[in-house]
Amino acid sequence: MPEPSPTFPKRRSRLLRVGAALVVLCAVAAYLVVQYVTGGTGVPGCKVVSGQDDGATYEFTPEQAVNAATIAAVGTNRDLPERAVTIALATALQESGLRNLDHGDRDSLGLFQQRPSQGWGTEQQVMDPSYAAGIFYEHLVKVRDYTELPLTVAAQRVQRSGYPEAYAKHEQDAELLAAALTGQSAATLTCAGRPGADAAAGPDAVRAALVRDFGRGAFQETGAEVGGKGRRPAPAPSVSAEADGRTVTVPVPAAGDRRAVRERGWQLAHWAVANASALRIRHVSYAGREWSAGNTDSTWREGGTGTDTAVRIVTAQ
Repeated sequence: MPEPSPTFPKRRSRLLRVGAALVVLCAVAAYLVVQYVTGGTGVPGCKVVSGQDDGATYEFTPEQAVNAATIAAVGTNRDLPERAVTIALATALQESGLRNLDHGDRDSLGLFQQRPSQGWGTEQQVMDPSYAAGIFYEHLVKVRDYTELPLTVAAQRVQRSGYPEAYAKHEQDAELLAAALTGQSAATLTCAGRPGADAAAGPDAVRAALVRDFGRGAFQETGAEVGGKGRRPAPAPSVSAEADGRTVTVPVPAAGDRRAVRERGWQLAHWAVANASALRIRHVSYAGREWSAGNTDSTWREGGTGTDTAVRIVTAQ
């Protein structure tokens, strides 16, 4: 009977080593993909810091930044207080992680996991972040004294969640986001500004996104005073006459309380930074400060061409 070939065990051992190496490589590749998509450590993303110098920070992904900016824009355009935006952001953080999910428990969908079967709207509507935020606020303002209630109570009266206390753990992060995205805190939100492969570009894309989040009517002067009971006068986005053809100048209304005007300006400036990756925005200037994409610290620096009366947005093309 012939003896077994001595090369067979060696070949099998070599194949096992190669297979194990491939498994490790696949695992590493999968980890890197997940880290990139979810905004893991070292992945370009966004960050908001406290305007109170208490060291509080929150880091999040460009996808989350776009959705958070939409939620804040819809709320402020309805003249709702910062507390309403905080409640909405905390709710979306718990329900979807600020991602526009196309799945959920039973027929739950979108940022707030709203159910079409429960009267929240059609599937297409609840998957539209602007609509989803708007319908959330419509329910929230019907809650009596919601600004005085604990966040968990106010959110629960809208959502009817099976885990009402879960909203509490997102309150601090939501407060940081709301302060920046409503313009209460100046120069506190930054993003790396790394565009995705399918990112829109150009002034027209910026203008379309402004109308998407703030509404077409929001860019019509109404004569109402800023901070008054009626809709505040809002800027009309206009492409500048600069030869580069890459600049959008968004006027900030000069009427009304100076503080409210500054808040509106910082809301628009932070909105632009939050949308930097999605719209290939390279520079945002306002009130003597400028943010530029690609900086390792991605901070707001002194300088730039933005004034107190206009936010200047420069796109990559």
